[in-house]
Amino acid sequence: MNAWAAASTCTPRCARHTAPRVSAPRRVARYAGLAGALAAGAAAGERLADPATMRLRAAAVLRALGVRVETVTGGSGAADAPGAYGSSCTAAPAPYGGPLSVPRPPGGPGTLIVADHISWLDVMALLAVEPATALAKREIGRWPLLGPLARKAGTRFIDRGELRELPHVVADLARILRGGRSVLVFPQGTTWCSAAAGRFRRATFQAAIDAGAPVRPVTVSYTQHGVPSTVAAYLGDEGFGRSLHRVAGAGGLTVRVAVHPPLEPVGDRRALAERAQRAVCAGERPAHG
Repeated sequence: MNAWAAASTCTPRCARHTAPRVSAPRRVARYAGLAGALAAGAAAGERLADPATMRLRAAAVLRALGVRVETVTGGSGAADAPGAYGSSCTAAPAPYGGPLSVPRPPGGPGTLIVADHISWLDVMALLAVEPATALAKREIGRWPLLGPLARKAGTRFIDRGELRELPHVVADLARILRGGRSVLVFPQGTTWCSAAAGRFRRATFQAAIDAGAPVRPVTVSYTQHGVPSTVAAYLGDEGFGRSLHRVAGAGGLTVRVAVHPPLEPVGDRRALAERAQRAVCAGERPAHG
């Protein structure tokens, strides 16, 4: 087993509703809205890689499925926190800037955004908060509906079973970061039913070290009417259609994006990955309101 061949012990049985399902007519309306949102994304063509367009289209997919996004910023004194990215890099906002990227001086690097991985909705939610170049497994590029849009949005794909490909991927991510663009990765390597499960793989953290880029830990979690829920989890050998059907029927679904103080790219990648995972796990708590 290599660094990308992560195996989850979670199965589709872990995914459960914690609130009553919506009615059949509501579910049909959501499917119709999703079809319209995806059609608009396809019509955008190459413009889908534009940050503003990407954000609008990701938000439209979530809105069509009745999914609300809640963004929470943790830690007010980010620059003073242990291991935080220093305040010397706050001269100007980054291109593709937003709540996830660390402000940078002109010519400075982008941000390596690292999050736990629960669902295919994770990417939609994070791109709706702030567009970034995402790294995903190669299979997603072959998915119906979302696969073509992911390719047009500039997603980088990796074959997790091909270890020889890894150095090239890391070098590509470092190049993107040096160019000032932020990169979104899921270091757990596969999906789990909670943020605390699975171990962060350390390979992509080398890209941040090589580029001198800050690392932004982010916790993604889901609730239904404020109650923690696994309904959005995409686990094991479950098909995309089955997962989509469950999400379309979920009532009161909210994805909570908790943004933590950034980490400075110092030390070795193992220690950096461990620090990031501690921050992500600590941020897993029920949403408010």
